[in-house]
Amino acid sequence: MTELRETGLRPGEPVAIVRLDDLAEAVAIGEALVEGGIRALEFTLTNPDALKAVGEVRARLEDRALVGAGTVLDGESAREAISAGAQFVVTPIYQRDVIERGRESGVPVISGAMSPTEVFAAWQDGADLVKVFPARSLGPAYIKDLLGPLPQLKLVPTGGVELDNCAAFIEAGAYTVALGSSLVDKAVISRRDWGALSALARQYVEACTAATSL
Repeated sequence: MTELRETGLRPGEPVAIVRLDDLAEAVAIGEALVEGGIRALEFTLTNPDALKAVGEVRARLEDRALVGAGTVLDGESAREAISAGAQFVVTPIYQRDVIERGRESGVPVISGAMSPTEVFAAWQDGADLVKVFPARSLGPAYIKDLLGPLPQLKLVPTGGVELDNCAAFIEAGAYTVALGSSLVDKAVISRRDWGALSALARQYVEACTAATSL
């Protein structure tokens, strides 16, 4: 396995996944999440304006957060994301050329995987963290089971992680978790209730960091 880089993401610090149809408020969303203690923001390429959002949010937040691109499905998309300023890239699946492009560019990669074979292959190929997806159908026990024979892995459960189970994933040994619609709530954003978004972020950060200290 290639030597891993420092990702800048500390254990238990959740990643916020911003998967929205409209990113007009990307900067305000980023500021609200950071106000609530989130330090890593992922804008998914399912929105064609995601890379523009990455650049704008990075410029506004500067060193207050890590801003990355998610749903990166191939090496060319990884290159474009990195050129746009993404500080990390995330895949929903195990895709070797994305990992390779990240390593060539010195940008951390969080590689998606599900089965033990995929998880280990992603790690062995040089993924800095492995996103176990979809976590909803696997549960915290799956993380614990994977880490039994493979304790060196740094796993990030994603998909179905919510306030009532995020601590359980951390307690099972996950490095951290990634949070989608349970945190980046479309109803809250449609109301532009940035205080409510910050408060929800704060709840998740407190739950995750408390579990990390156990």
